[in-house]
Amino acid sequence: MSLKHSYTLVAPFYDAFLTAATRGARKRSLVALADGPPRDVLLLGVGTGLDLPHLPAQHRYVGLDLTAAMLKRARPRVAGLHFTPLRGDVQRLPFHDASFDVAVLHLILAVVPAPTLCLAEAVRVLKPGGQLLVFDKFLRRGEAGWKRVLNPLTRHVATRLDVVFEDVLDAVGGLTVTANDAALASGWFRLIRLTKSTF
Repeated sequence: MSLKHSYTLVAPFYDAFLTAATRGARKRSLVALADGPPRDVLLLGVGTGLDLPHLPAQHRYVGLDLTAAMLKRARPRVAGLHFTPLRGDVQRLPFHDASFDVAVLHLILAVVPAPTLCLAEAVRVLKPGGQLLVFDKFLRRGEAGWKRVLNPLTRHVATRLDVVFEDVLDAVGGLTVTANDAALASGWFRLIRLTKSTF
């Protein structure tokens, strides 16, 4: 089953599973957008728009998702925001280089088939000095156990359990980690903030 198909099927139930569980972590991540002048912000894998209620109104947002079903559910949460929904693949972004000041990657790197490609595309469309805000579940290097065992099943339905963020980061390069904090599930879910190199 493709991700497009599986997420079209889960769209009606997605919020019930994730709204309360992830609200606090989303707010902590997005506080980075609270101050400062208007910026162009890309929300990669915007889904049903669970981030939208926590976004400050001064910025210009583009929310990209693979499925129309997810974007349809995001629209009622747009009130008061300069928000443009767009269907597209986070692994092949339809934007020019250096188009955005900030990229938000919440629960997307551990979903896509190629997280390295997803992160590389996010870096490509960021302006030098731009920020990436990441919230997702990641294995630690060398970690084994049930997550790796279940991954062959879960990766084809909804999410991957085998992504090691440090491996993805090393493969992409050009980023500085400015924060890397535990968020949920004893640190399995992490809040990571990165800055794109200016050279």
